[in-house]
Amino acid sequence: MGFINDQHHINLILEGNTNEFSVLVNQYKNLVFTLSYKILKSKEEAEEASQDTFVKIYRSLHKFKGDAKFSTWIYKITYNTCLDKLKKCKKINSTIYIEDFNKHQVHAMEDVLNNIDDKERNQKIQECLFLLPSKEAFLLTLYYFDDQSTEEIAKILDCSANNVKIKLFRSRKKLASILKRQLEPEILASYERK
Repeated sequence: MGFINDQHHINLILEGNTNEFSVLVNQYKNLVFTLSYKILKSKEEAEEASQDTFVKIYRSLHKFKGDAKFSTWIYKITYNTCLDKLKKCKKINSTIYIEDFNKHQVHAMEDVLNNIDDKERNQKIQECLFLLPSKEAFLLTLYYFDDQSTEEIAKILDCSANNVKIKLFRSRKKLASILKRQLEPEILASYERK
């Protein structure tokens, strides 16, 4: 749904046609749930956060200025709602330490990922994303799976685009560390074939 279509529904809602909000909910419910699930890592908590997010969107709709895309605004509300929920539950994930890789390890990991089909590769990456701390998983999801630019992510996270690039770099290294551990059997098999 494009900006003009979103704005049309927003205008109708602000004029008092509250039934139009269901159109926006139907359009963005999967996006909100998926992002919530990436952060909270629990279906029930993600469902609850999704409901809270849409309540906040409805109550704040008059504040949407159109400076950014409506979806970017929704990402930001979803992100903040999930962070509030994490703080409330004091559910902070443990940090995964970054490992240094030598060229041979990186090459072996790339070989393994290149030798599996796209569906299996995406499944492996999704499984590894789930093992990342919530903020990093959310960031990588926005950038790689939702095709958000660093500038759009900066608006969502309230930071600079350069800060987003630094966070992306660190998050990718953490993801690579997890991938390495998850793919260890395949990597060892790749070593043996050479």
